[in-house]
Amino acid sequence: MDFKIKWSGRSIDYTREEIDTVVEVMKTADPQTQGKYLQQFESDFSNYLDGQPCFGVTNATHALELIADLTGLKSGDEVIIPGHTYCASAIPFGRTGATLVWADIDPETFLISLESIQKLVTNKTKAIVVVHLYGMIIPDILEIAKFAKSKNILLIEDCAQSLGAVLNGKSCGTFGDFAAFSFHGQKNITTMGEGGILTLKNVSLADKVPGLRHNGHAPFLNKTDYWKPAMSNVDLDLDGIWPHNFSLTEVQAALGSVLLKRIALLTEERRKRAQKFINSFNEFEELSFQKQNDSKAHSYHLLVAKYKAVKNGKNRDDLISILSKKYKIQVIVQYYPLYRYDLFKKMGYAKAVCPASDDFFDNMISFPFHIWMNENDFDYMIASIKQALIELRS
Repeated sequence: MDFKIKWSGRSIDYTREEIDTVVEVMKTADPQTQGKYLQQFESDFSNYLDGQPCFGVTNATHALELIADLTGLKSGDEVIIPGHTYCASAIPFGRTGATLVWADIDPETFLISLESIQKLVTNKTKAIVVVHLYGMIIPDILEIAKFAKSKNILLIEDCAQSLGAVLNGKSCGTFGDFAAFSFHGQKNITTMGEGGILTLKNVSLADKVPGLRHNGHAPFLNKTDYWKPAMSNVDLDLDGIWPHNFSLTEVQAALGSVLLKRIALLTEERRKRAQKFINSFNEFEELSFQKQNDSKAHSYHLLVAKYKAVKNGKNRDDLISILSKKYKIQVIVQYYPLYRYDLFKKMGYAKAVCPASDDFFDNMISFPFHIWMNENDFDYMIASIKQALIELRS
């Protein structure tokens, strides 16, 4: 189908400075990976997170893979994960052999909550994965962190969609023990399509990340010359864990440092545009948006709403059909509850008690929301959605 406004697309347009940086590093970087630009990007991101150790990786999924390794999770352990999230939030932890336990979402925030977590904790619970989905920090993240600490349970933040969100002066990714960030091509900033950051608070574990990230490379302690006994050792001080190669390139790292300088501006632009959209539907009870207490706690990676019919029993699918066929606007649905996916069913994770997650997915809509969309198209989209809602009432 040919759409006037597509849902997917590039997240940002690069500035002249960003393009020049990429070209310069392409010409001059040596080495092209694991070099000074990666060190600088990690330092810049660490400063952004108030000094937490940070490590650049190929993507957020690989950051979560490394986190799963660092937790020491094993068969018999349990990990609480929201059933409503992207699949990569769960797959790395399933790989450890630990049991995945699906948590429901709050029906007003569309996010995991302290209440849903507390219902699931057992003496086998070793970790909780919270996802700041759609760009919004979980409103009770401080209470969740306090609860996890009191139970000696690791707290892992999936911040793939929430870079730029701040709660009580603290950035997402600073509330738990570990966090993962994404620079995928559809995220609010992107290092040319892929990229990620792993951050953690445990300094002794942080020392193990470089080797875990890059094939276990480590210096020999008994080196007698630069080539003896070999150029480098391969070792890893993590029992039973094999290392990976999840290294970010120098070009991506250099671009990341420049992009990070304008994250505050980009986030504020998204907030203003999102608020304009949301306010436009104040008179339409059919749409409800994420409930939030602090506007700065949302970076609006995505703009989603739950649909409720007010007349004639018309449903979410009817709205999507009108928008796509009549107004040529591509809206989508996301995220399929993980326990409904064939993969998780095959792995034994089809059972879940998540009524709010099911109800939300079956009635949710994700609208096109790209900062480069011009005002004419944005206004056209708002007007078209309003008209479609009115049509559904008749």
